[in-house]
Amino acid sequence: MLKTNLLIAGGMIFCLLFLIPGILLAGGRFKNNGNGTITDHRLKVMWAERDNQGDIDWKYGVQWTKYTFPYTLKKIYDNWRLPTLMEIQSLYLKEEAEGHATGCGKHVRIVPLIKLSCNWIWTSKKSSNMAKAFNFNDGTNYTNRIFHKKGYRVLPVRSLK
Repeated sequence: MLKTNLLIAGGMIFCLLFLIPGILLAGGRFKNNGNGTITDHRLKVMWAERDNQGDIDWKYGVQWTKYTFPYTLKKIYDNWRLPTLMEIQSLYLKEEAEGHATGCGKHVRIVPLIKLSCNWIWTSKKSSNMAKAFNFNDGTNYTNRIFHKKGYRVLPVRSLK
C-alpha cells in the first residue's frame, strides 16, 4: 500500500514539475480565443484569426479594420487598427518551411493559428500617398501606393488594455 501511494505521489510530482510546464510553455505566446481572435501574450496584442479575405487598398483597409471587422466577431472589441511593421514581422516564420498555401496562389510563412488569403499585409506606416506592406511569402517589406490593392490584405490587431 505504501509503495503504491509513493508511486502515485511520484507520478503526480513528475507531471507537475516536467509535463505541465512544458505544455503551458509550448503554447505560451499565442492563444486561440475561439471567437475569431488570437491573443499574442508576448506582444500584448490581439490579432484577427484571418485577414479581410480579399484585395483591399490601404485607405479602405483602415476603414474596414475600424468599422466593419469588429462586427464580424462573436464578441465586439474596440481599438482595432493596422499593425506596425514590427508587430507584423513578429508573425513571420523565418526558419520554418511550414506555412500554408493561400487562395491567391502564394505560400505564406506565418504562425499556424493565423490564416492569410494572400501574401501582402498592409501596415500602419504611411506617408503621403505611400504605405508599407509586409510579404509573408519571403519576409520582405515594401512601400507601395496606398491605392494599390491586388494581392494586398489587412490583418487587424488591437492592443490589450
